[in-house]
Amino acid sequence: MRPRHPLPLQIPMRWLFSDERTRTGPVALAALLPPGSGVIFRHDGLASGARWRLLRRLMRTARARGLVVLLAGSPDMARRWGADGVHLRQRDADRAKQARRLGLLVTMPVHDVPEARRARRAGPGAVFISPLYPTRSHPGGSALGRAAWLRLARLTAATPVALGGMTEARARRLKLASGSAHGWAAVDAWDEKAAKRRARQKRNAVPI
Repeated sequence: MRPRHPLPLQIPMRWLFSDERTRTGPVALAALLPPGSGVIFRHDGLASGARWRLLRRLMRTARARGLVVLLAGSPDMARRWGADGVHLRQRDADRAKQARRLGLLVTMPVHDVPEARRARRAGPGAVFISPLYPTRSHPGGSALGRAAWLRLARLTAATPVALGGMTEARARRLKLASGSAHGWAAVDAWDEKAAKRRARQKRNAVPI
């Protein structure tokens, strides 16, 4: 199945990474994203049928809100399931060319110099460089920090997207420090936004 709408001319600057540990499901989180944002759909722990059904629900919300959805997996599956693109793990970097032939937007993760160089050879549209800050997704792991993050961004020759402890405010500070625009992605920032919205709704609820 081909993507249901043409790919955007620009890589989204805001991204949600789906995560099975969040308190709020990916469909509800996607409803919080500004139009033009992107979603990396993971949920690899689900059985294939359940994962496909969740992706279909997510894509209905994405279409209504003008979002881009990439499937973390293989180009074949992303095309077959109707995603807009594919998020390739480093071990699948050599499949980037196949993904582009299928008309898919391609992204990859980058954590260090060897991965940055591998991504540069693969030529994805965007790379998620992480972790910029300490993050719950990598407990006990060391963060890159701004200087190391920027070095990796320069090495990749792709649109760099900051991941790991990111918020809108931190994305603005990164832009000011570097003098150029970079995308940002998060798990917890969107989950916390959903939790705050629920709390407001609960406070504002009128007792019957």
